[in-house]
Amino acid sequence: MNEPKRVSSRKSGAKKGPQKFQNSFAFTHNKGSKTTKKILALPVEGLCTRCYDQIQWRKRYRKYKQLTVAATCVSCKKKSINKAYHVLCDACCAEKNVCAKCMESNEIVVEPVKMTEAQRMLEQKEIDMKLSTLRERERRSYLRKLERGDIEPKDILALETFSDFSDYSDSEPESGSD
Repeated sequence: MNEPKRVSSRKSGAKKGPQKFQNSFAFTHNKGSKTTKKILALPVEGLCTRCYDQIQWRKRYRKYKQLTVAATCVSCKKKSINKAYHVLCDACCAEKNVCAKCMESNEIVVEPVKMTEAQRMLEQKEIDMKLSTLRERERRSYLRKLERGDIEPKDILALETFSDFSDYSDSEPESGSD
């Protein structure tokens, strides 16, 4: 008997299933590229966890496309969106307390501020200078506390530098006549 032909319910006969051949190595983009560096340095702000992960994936696999012209906000109808994949401007996003991409009121992810290598080196140099002004016993004590995690480097920067000169106070009245 003749069986009826199966007709694909999908458009253009797209097949469902895994890829035919397994990739032998993971995708790595050109790390020396100026465009890649610029894209990776862009901040991701005002998004929920799901949208944040989507944008990070796009950046990682070089699918992220920057905006060339400011986009129109769907709420206030102003051309004030300058971040790719956002549909709300920052003002409307903050006002409505929603994600700027999917417009759902999920918890907004705040990206931690990353220090550049130059900033890290500068901070380390400042810490070393502060520690060099301390007595040996105090310096070793602070270094031990740092290693244990009792204090943070910013606590060392907040130290009073002239604390070891407390014996020599300038509060004594000076005589005006010589």
